[in-house]
Amino acid sequence: MQPATIDATVAELAAHRYFASRELATALFLALRMDRPLFLEGEPGVGKTELAKAASEILGTTLLRLQCYEGLDTASALYEWDYPRQIMALRLAEAAGERPGNDTLYRSEFLLKRPLLQALMPDEQHPGAQRVLLIDEIDRADEPFEAFLLELLSDFQVSIPEYGTVRAERAPLVIVTSNRTREVHDALKRRCLYQWIDYPEQDRELAIVAARAPEAAGHLQRRVVAFVHRLRSMDLFKAPGIAETIDWCRALAALSISELDPQSVHDTLGVLLKYQDDLARLDADQIARCLAEAE
Repeated sequence: MQPATIDATVAELAAHRYFASRELATALFLALRMDRPLFLEGEPGVGKTELAKAASEILGTTLLRLQCYEGLDTASALYEWDYPRQIMALRLAEAAGERPGNDTLYRSEFLLKRPLLQALMPDEQHPGAQRVLLIDEIDRADEPFEAFLLELLSDFQVSIPEYGTVRAERAPLVIVTSNRTREVHDALKRRCLYQWIDYPEQDRELAIVAARAPEAAGHLQRRVVAFVHRLRSMDLFKAPGIAETIDWCRALAALSISELDPQSVHDTLGVLLKYQDDLARLDADQIARCLAEAE
């Protein structure tokens, strides 16, 4: 069921352990009310994919996720035909003396539905629920695939040459994400509401960590979040995202570390940073300075 207000959207997301800014909650609320896709951009690890997961939980439906990659085609994203069953139907028709046509080969039971097509169909597991489709990391797909999406994002319908046009009885919530490794075409963005997701303020990130990594002590969560925010002010190749902050808290708790010190930071820094150049920048002296400044 859709939240009735923006405040209710903020509260519903928080109830599902997603602590959204009011701007982001407003964008989601409008996407639901206006039946418009929502285009999210931001650095990896800031919570774009997690918003789609939280939205599907709020709406009481299963999340349909299309992970984009170079070379993604319609057979993987939209549909393909079940050729073995088609051949069997063809042989049975011929054995019965019938002259098979398109109505024999191209029936709905032979249509293998991929995430884009499933999003236009009712949710059989959750009758009445609004579908949620996540098109994740669209910037990894090729530009022709972007053009293919335009009909879906404009009219919530797709055209299958052998079958006809499939139109959604109820518009799904479509969330498109991009890490901005390349610019996405304006034609796609125009069909969506847009929201940039930045790294959260310290207090909000602490609330996220407290909800997602409760096994870490409260004072350790505060030190971790402060240290991560200090790292984000440095000129790193890839600053740690919220996902890395959560993972680091869990790793420290798993090692029974209750206080941050230069040695514990050095030993576990690979949980937080993913590039050798960034790891090399943080020697013992730099770690000590960051810890002192994070105080």
